[in-house]
Amino acid sequence: MPQLNKITVLGSGIMGHGIAQISAMNGYQVVLRDIEQRFLDSAMDKIKWSLDKLVEKNKIKKEESEKIYGRIKPIVELKDALIDTDLLIEAVPEDLNLKKKVYSEVDQFAEEKTVYASNTSTLPISEISQLTSRPDRFIGLHFFNPPQLMKLVEVIPGARTEKSIVDLGINLVKSLGKDPVLCNKDVPGFIVNRIFIPLVHEAAYCLESDGKTMTQIDSAVKFKLFLPMGIFELADYTGIDVIHKATFEMYSRDKKVIYPHPMIAQLFSSGKLGKKSGDGFYSYGDKNYERVPLSEEEAKQYDPIRMLSVALNNASWLITNNVCNNEDLELALRLGMGLKKELFEIGKEYGFEKIINTLNQLKKGNESFYTPDPYLVTLSK
Repeated sequence: MPQLNKITVLGSGIMGHGIAQISAMNGYQVVLRDIEQRFLDSAMDKIKWSLDKLVEKNKIKKEESEKIYGRIKPIVELKDALIDTDLLIEAVPEDLNLKKKVYSEVDQFAEEKTVYASNTSTLPISEISQLTSRPDRFIGLHFFNPPQLMKLVEVIPGARTEKSIVDLGINLVKSLGKDPVLCNKDVPGFIVNRIFIPLVHEAAYCLESDGKTMTQIDSAVKFKLFLPMGIFELADYTGIDVIHKATFEMYSRDKKVIYPHPMIAQLFSSGKLGKKSGDGFYSYGDKNYERVPLSEEEAKQYDPIRMLSVALNNASWLITNNVCNNEDLELALRLGMGLKKELFEIGKEYGFEKIINTLNQLKKGNESFYTPDPYLVTLSK
């Protein structure tokens, strides 16, 4: 297995500079690369601010923060950024054409020893790896936002990824103090988004058909399904643009994995991107982001069985198709979505027979999406 000392991160946005920071905090020499100096200056300012906060909170000492900061070298020239790099982590925007352009340039300068990784959350690893000269030394490392705080990293091999590179990815994630979950197959949405993205659309169908308010549905999701916030609030927090992009990528590759509600595309096209724009499902105005007030009282007004059924059906699909096992699935949902109780435990309390009946009733609207998964069916017997 290759020895990792130096990491080059391509792209200095929220994910890129976050990955650079946690890599430097764990002793790696890091190059942060972007196409313009001003992007790098902004990223380095944010890293400094983040490290200063850790000093303020007595999490690290001032001298340590200076050493960490000193391990990150911002570079514009790609050729220089790739000198002696053991691992390249690409964190550029989610656009396959852009990634194609980036990797064709990287291939010109990367040394033979350099392993490639992509932080994509929506694009298939096998497809991206085929854009490069080394699909066998290519791995998906899906960090969650913000990387400094989120403990989960999905590790996704492509169709031709060597076993040693999978091991390298898992070991790197552990060395960063994160929890790796192996996604055995390169399926649309990987693990967490395979459940989260369709759930946002399902919530929109519930809003349309069930005669309840957004806060009643969100309160039920928070207090009965044990998410850290309501599903509409979580969508706004994640970004409607992110959800819209993930929806497009997942649906274009497999129509069965998602049942898109037009509301998401409508919000996106009208610039209502969630908390980042001040408007999404909810309206936040110009004030600082505040949590949506949800209550147990409002939760009593709504039964979220439909959303639970869809989440369990998609989770079961992942298990049936050997994408991950039950234990890894529950870990991914706890760390990636903040689920406070195991999903299948919630299903057991509601009753799997009731879940199957709910899906069978919904089948009339979209058979390929709502047909109960075989694993889920076995639980109801």
